[in-house]
Parts: sequence; structure tokens; C-alpha cells
Amino acid sequence: MYVSTYGVFILLGIALCYGLPTKTPNACGYDACNLGDPTKLNVHIVAHTHDDVGWLKTVDQYYYGARNNIQHAGVQYIIDSVMHALEQNPDRRFIYVEIGFFWRWWSQQTEETRDKVRGFVNTGRLEFISGGWCMNDEASTHYNSIIDQHALGAEFLRDQFGECGRPKIGWQIDPFGHSREQASLLAQMGFDGLFFGRADYEDYYTRNRTKTMEMVWKASANLDHQGWLFTGVLPNGYGPPGSFCFDAFCADPPIMDDPRLHDYNVPERVQTFIRAAQDEAVGFATNHIIMTMGSDFQYENANEWFKNMDKLIRYVNAQQANGSNVNVFYSTPSCYTYALNKAGRAWSSKTDDFFPYAHHPHGFWTGYFSSRAAFKRYERYSNNILQVTRQLNGYARTNLRNSIFVLSEAMGVAQHHDAVSGTEKQEVVFDYAQRLSVGLGVASGVINQAYARLLPKVGSPPPQAPQFLCPLTNISECLPIQDQPRFTLTLWNPTTQPVLRHFRVPVTRSYTIRDPTGQPILAELIPIADTTKKIPGRTSTATNDLIFRASLPALGFNTYFFEAKTNEKREESTVKITHNDECILQNQNVRVEIDAQGNLGHIVNIKKSFAVGFTGQGFYWYSSFPGNNSRSEFQASGAYIFRPLTSNAEPVSTTRSVTCIKSENVQTARIVFNDWASQDISLYDDSSYVEVEWTVGPIPINDNIGKEIILRYDTDIQSQSKYYTDANGREVLERKRDYRPTWNYTVAEPVSGNYYPVNSRIWIKEQDRQFTVLTDRTQGGASIRDGSVELMVHRRMLYDDALGVGEPLNETAFGQGLVVRGKHFINVETPAASAFYHRVGSQRLYMSAVPTYALVPQTYASYSAAYRQTWSALTDTMPVNVHLLTFDQLGPQEYLIRVEHFFEFSEDDTYSHPVTFNLQSIFTTLGTIGNMVEMTLGANLPLADMHRLEWVTADQESSQMNANKQTTLTDTNITLNPMQIRTFRVTLA
Repeated sequence: MYVSTYGVFILLGIALCYGLPTKTPNACGYDACNLGDPTKLNVHIVAHTHDDVGWLKTVDQYYYGARNNIQHAGVQYIIDSVMHALEQNPDRRFIYVEIGFFWRWWSQQTEETRDKVRGFVNTGRLEFISGGWCMNDEASTHYNSIIDQHALGAEFLRDQFGECGRPKIGWQIDPFGHSREQASLLAQMGFDGLFFGRADYEDYYTRNRTKTMEMVWKASANLDHQGWLFTGVLPNGYGPPGSFCFDAFCADPPIMDDPRLHDYNVPERVQTFIRAAQDEAVGFATNHIIMTMGSDFQYENANEWFKNMDKLIRYVNAQQANGSNVNVFYSTPSCYTYALNKAGRAWSSKTDDFFPYAHHPHGFWTGYFSSRAAFKRYERYSNNILQVTRQLNGYARTNLRNSIFVLSEAMGVAQHHDAVSGTEKQEVVFDYAQRLSVGLGVASGVINQAYARLLPKVGSPPPQAPQFLCPLTNISECLPIQDQPRFTLTLWNPTTQPVLRHFRVPVTRSYTIRDPTGQPILAELIPIADTTKKIPGRTSTATNDLIFRASLPALGFNTYFFEAKTNEKREESTVKITHNDECILQNQNVRVEIDAQGNLGHIVNIKKSFAVGFTGQGFYWYSSFPGNNSRSEFQASGAYIFRPLTSNAEPVSTTRSVTCIKSENVQTARIVFNDWASQDISLYDDSSYVEVEWTVGPIPINDNIGKEIILRYDTDIQSQSKYYTDANGREVLERKRDYRPTWNYTVAEPVSGNYYPVNSRIWIKEQDRQFTVLTDRTQGGASIRDGSVELMVHRRMLYDDALGVGEPLNETAFGQGLVVRGKHFINVETPAASAFYHRVGSQRLYMSAVPTYALVPQTYASYSAAYRQTWSALTDTMPVNVHLLTFDQLGPQEYLIRVEHFFEFSEDDTYSHPVTFNLQSIFTTLGTIGNMVEMTLGANLPLADMHRLEWVTADQESSQMNANKQTTLTDTNITLNPMQIRTFRVTLA
């Protein structure tokens, strides 16, 4: 996605330029690089296309060139044309990024064409950069999915092109702000550099003025040099310098170089280009500059680009005879990085991130942190299912990885910066959701086949009844089990620790639930709220949720058997319900005080004997700015931009009703604000978290006002302008209101300018108290006043923000505004103890136990005789601070696994230390490890073969790391340091 921005605020007349190599490459990688002339200004021309895997059209419409009335773009023709153009001149070079498209093209090529392309790759003329399935978003994505989508592309490139196809440079040219965790992950994949096209307009101006457009990004507070990455801000977004776009859809003049013909323009074109190069060089620190020659879906006629660039290079370089110091040549981001590395200079460094991004004073791209909240949750849920499917496939040895690819590919596409970000057209997000749905359907089949192997006892046949998912239980709907006399619920716990949690099953009758030992367990019927029953599209007739507590084994399953009660005698309910009275929720750990008007008063940590008081809690709304986007001050709020009309959020109602429901398993305050906003504040037995389930929608717009809905918690904590948010679900960064660490920040938008992406958690604290909120999806969050935390849960607007998508963010379903439901989990603890709760809690939230149902025909006695009702892959206890991030069966005896230490240094006295465990413990049920090779994070290179470029910072620190010399490991005991992820390719004996 590329849009023109308000460059007048920062460019100050600076023009830009790009360059190309002149020698014929005879090798790939750095050996193929032209490093230019040390006495000249070397202009590295990077020919590229930026191909969104969905935005205004779907990914396949973009690939085929369909529906060009929306946007003219056909990726298959682009790649066809580029390959033909590369044949014409061996000096030409091209880079390609989005492997999701290249994989589509490659699968349709003859072996002759493939061999030709391999030749281009092996000689450095075609280079794959980044190499992910897409160019992922950096604000809304979870680290698990970022790793997966990069690994998916890296695996394809390794299999088809070998070492010459391995990307070494990140190319995040279009995402709208940049995460520190993204850079850290790329560094751990063995990358040598990262370039991006968007930086805040004030940040860009400061860097350009101080020649710090390129830096060493110290992207991890825990991993030291392992997380360092050389990073550059591109000089012109990712487009060509002014007047040098040679695409078929550009209006810039070609190089008209025959003096016998009219309009001969070589002198003017050459001098304009030389000026552009010299102007660009003013902001950069060496005699090397980069020029990106290309943009969105360009090079459909690659000859038009290359023919003009060939001429431009020839005529510009010819001026060296007349004293010009500009040396232009075809290059790549890798070669440009290598040239900078060989420049022998020290570089400035950076330790924070590049959020939030603004392109002018009133244009903060912080709305997309929350846009399309329902899809953001669906993507996170789909990842949960994907990881569980891989685990089940691996432990059952069903060897169905090719089937799982359908969901892996859909998830790879969904990470795109116009997908999970919520910045695509409505029709396109439907396509993304459909792809995930199809993938989940295939995954459900794999899960079923895995359980067909894991469930039967020795000598018993596979179950007759298939396992199936019920993804709508969040609105108390599971139609297949409705009115059934019996069914099973099997829960797979994907974490390496036993889990104790409560589950709800929507039912139309009473059931006896038997645990894996056959014993009936406590199960209580809780009435389904009227707000749930009224959700548009809900067709279930279930009137109650049956709630019970499950104790699940680590990395394994329990099956619970449901039998309908046949006795007509009405049992006396243990559930107590009151209306509009004081509601006190209390268990062994926490007390929640809510008054008769539904106001949250205190949350008390009983064991630590302290409370957090609330001056307010509930739903508020910002009025979306209704601008015409003609100037900065008229910027509208839209899918990308969050811009409230005023800084004060209004409450959604002045009154609320409260229903207090108490049972042995759970106590709930059901608070209704109006007919489109409600929340259930629940405290489960023995829990240390307060669950807030929020429901918002349909947001009314009959007053012609767009609304952005927040859930706000106003506490008595003295937070001193500071708050803390996570980066992609991993490391946490300190934020300070109205402040930027690396430049003098001008406050123009006091609300949206303080919003940051909250992927999994946000907190505020003082010396002895910390208030933490965990989220079930990415949301924009902030602390606009001391003691306050707000999270944007839903948005509905009537204006487009003129950044390309061309339609307002106005989601509807079933003829009404979309209803969105989600959860926050609140923890009140001391700062010293909080890390344990938010670390373990967030891991268990994104890797939840996955329930599958089966309509079994047998009685319990018959079922229990034939099938296992509990099973675990582990026989040894795993350390609490170790997480099994990836468990993927590659072949009958081969597995890819990633294990991580998910605590940071110094945040917990017990768990923030190195931990050692035996990797064999994960394979106990499968066999003995015969061989294991440690890989880079992307799993496409043995770690012993990783050799990254060395960089030196201005304070004379070197990025050099101690090399791992071992290719294969024999000792299966491994050590993890805080925040370290280690990747292994394991072969069983």
C-alpha cells in the first residue's frame, strides 16, 4: 500500500535518487556485489515491486490481474515481465519480497523456466529480500505468527534455490510503524540489515538533518548482540525520486536519447538525476546512497523500466569524464548494506521502537491498532488452532503436514500489513476470513485423524464419531451438540505446564459431566445473558452455559463425557442471582467490589492485603474527526488514522444495570450500559485474574457521528505519566505520555499521539502496586491521565482517511453494525510479583486449551472401555519459564521444534534466570533423539553456519557474537537465557 503523504512537513526540498551495478555478477550473495568507487558518490539502484497480498483486491485477484477496475495490478504478469527483462542484460538486477505471490507463480512454471530463474538467483541478478510469505504488519501481529510466516517463505526458498535463495536483509518498506521485536526476530533469523520506508515525520526530519538515517538497532533488552540489527530509513518512502518513475502508469518522461528526434532530453534528465543524488546524500553518512526504483505492483512492463534505467545509468556515469562524482549502478539492499559495512565507520544506535507513526501533525496511524477487532481475534484464534494441530499431528505421527499447509498459508497471508492490520477493503477482509475458515476446516480434519490414533486403547478401533470444533462458543452457540443426549468434550492443552481452568458449554438441557476417571464433577448452569441472545446472527436455542473446572495435563488432553440427565425432578440450583444490588465477588485470592449502580469500586489482593481503587470504569467513546483530508488540520479518522474530534471521551451511558450471579465455580457481575454495550466482570474459583468480557455493537451511527469505543479503567495508582506495553507479545517497553526518546516531540494530538499497539498486555504501576490488563487480541491502548488505562475495543466510522483504502471503516453483519466480543484479564499485584502472572497468563491466553466435540453413540461404560480419556506427551515436569513455541513434524522421523524462555531479565526473582532442561523429555512418547541440529530462528540455516556482518556503534561497541561451532549436537540438555528462542531440527533414532 503506497500513498502520497504530506511530505511538505519534512522534505524541505530534498530530492532523492537511486543506483545500479555495472559489472556482470558471477556469484550470489555478497560475492556478487559491486561496491562502487571509493572516490565517488555511489548510487545503488534497487529495482523492485511492492505487491500487497491483498488490500483493495484479494490476494488471488492481485495475482491474476482480475478486477482491474478496482486497481490495475497483475502479479503474474509482473514476474513474467521481470524474468524476460533480466535475460536481456546481465547487468540488470531485481529483488522480490512477497513469497506468497512468488510461490503461486512458481507452481505454474515449466522446469525450463524454473532453471532459468535459478540461474538468475545463482548469479545474484534476482535476489529474494525478507523472504516472508508476506510483508507482515508490525503492530497487530504476534511473534509466533511473524516467525511462522517468515519460516514458511524461507523453507520454500531453501528448497527451491538453496543457499543463494536465503534472504539476508529485511525489507519492511510499507508497514505503518516499526516494532523493536520485529527487528530482534529478523536478527535471530541471521539477517544483516533491515530497511523501511515509513518513519514519523519529525523523526525523519531529525535523522535527515543529523545524518542518522542509518543506525544499529539494539532491538532486545535481553539478548544483547543477538538482537542487534543494522537498520536504515529509506530516503523516499519506497518510490523513485521525483520525475524518475518509468512505470507504464507513471507520467514521468522517458529518457529520449536520439538527438535526431524531437524532445531530446538527456542533458536535462542527467543533471536532474545528479542533483537528486547529491540532495539525497546530504542526509546520509557515507558516499553510498540507495534509490528504490519501483512501487506498488509496478514492472508489469519491466522493459519500460529497465530500458530507461539502462540509459540513465549510462548517461549519468558518462558525466564522470566531465567532473561528476556520481556513480550509478544496479544493486540490491544486500549489496548496499555490504557497501555500508565496508565503509569502516561507527554508527549511531537506537533502543526504543518506531511507534507511533505520524505522517503529519494530525495524522497518527494509531487507529489500525484496533481496526477490525473481530478479524484480529479470529486471526489469533486461528494461530491457536494451527499450533495445536501441529502438535497433535506430531505426537500422533499422522504425517499430514501438507494438509496443515492450507492453514499455514492462510495465516501467512493474514499477517500482511493490510490484513490483520484491518486496513483492507471490506470485501478483502471477507476473503482473508474465508481463507482462515477453510484452513481451520482442513485442520479440524487433521485433528480428527490425530485423535483417531491417540484416543483408542490397545486393540480398540478408532472412534466412529469425528471430533469437531465449535468456534462460536464465545456467543454461547454450538449447534451440533444442541439437544444431544450425550457428547464428549476433549481438551488439548498446548502448554508444557498442567492447566487448571473453567470451561463453558452452551446447552439446552442439564447434563452430568464425568471427568477422565469417570467421576461426576461439579457443573453449574449459568443463564445466558439477554445481550448474548440478541446478538445478530446467533441461532442457538441454548439458554444456559454449563460451567465446570477442568484440570488438564501438560501437553496432552482430557476427555469429559456429557450425559443428559433423564430425571424430571427439578434440582435445586446452587446459583444465586440478584438485580441492581451491591455485588461483591470474592475467592481465595481476589475481592472485587461493585456497587448497586454497577460501578467498580475496588479490586483487592487478599493475600497481599492491598487494594486498587477505581474512580471510574466502563465504556467511553471518542467522536471520530469528520475531515475532508485536504490538509493536515482536516485529517479524518479512518481505518489507519485515529483522530478524535475532542480529547475528552464521553461515557456511553449515564446509568447502568447490574445483575449479580454467584455459583461455586464463578461469580459474575453482569453490567449493561445500554442496548449496545455491556460487560461481564467474572471471578472464577481460585483465580488470580479478574475477567472482563466486553460486548460492543451494533455501534449506532444514526446521528451521523463515527464512534471509537474504549474500555477505560481509572485507578488511584500514581503512574507518573508512564505506562508499559508489549512488543508483539514478547518484550515490554516503557512509554511516557507526550514524549519520544529520540527527538523533541511536538504534541498536536494529545490522545492518538499517545496510543501504542497492545498485543497482549499493558500496565501502570507505582512502588508497591501494579495494575495489569491482558488482552485476547491486539488493541490500541494508552494512559491519557495518571492512573488510567484505556483500550480501544471497537470502531465504526463514516469517513475515509484518504490513505488509499477508499471506504470508511463501517463493518456490518446481518443488516446491522457488527457486534464484537472479547476479554480483558486484570491482575492486581506488587510489581515484583506481577511478571509471573502476566507472563504465564498471556502465554496461556494465546495458547489456550482447544476444545473439540464428538457426538458419541456409546454409553460411558462402553466409551471408557475403548478409549483413553487422558494422555500427556510429557513424563517429566518442564520448567515453568519454558514454552514449546513450535512442534512440527517434517517427516516420519524428523521434527522442527522451537523452545523459548518467555521471561525477561530482572523481572522475576525466580524465573528471570537461565534454565536448563532435557529436550528429550518432549519426545518421550515418540522415541529417542538420534540427531539434532540447531538452526537459526527461521529454520533455514544451521546456526553454526550463520555469519553475520559486524557493525560498530558510536560508543565503540561491536555487534560481533561468539560463533556456535557445533553443527550437530549430541547432548540433549539445553540452556535457555531469558527471552531466548532456540530452534532445532530433530531426527529420531
